[in-house]
Amino acid sequence: MAEKKTGPVVKDVKSELVFTKKNYQLLLISIAIVALGFILMMGTTGNIYDFRRTLLAPMVVLAGFAFGIYAVLKK
Repeated sequence: MAEKKTGPVVKDVKSELVFTKKNYQLLLISIAIVALGFILMMGTTGNIYDFRRTLLAPMVVLAGFAFGIYAVLKK
């Protein structure tokens, strides 16, 4: 029997990233928003029931997480 000589199979595989450059930029912005929320939560005054600590900062953190979800799902 004659043997078939076959060379190695080379497939053109493009290395596509899951996210684009825009997605990474949006993710960095969302991380910065979350960090800003935590900085606001630290506060500088002694009053722990301050508007900034109890209402504004958690809303900023949640907005940062929501923006991060948008950045991941954006195509």
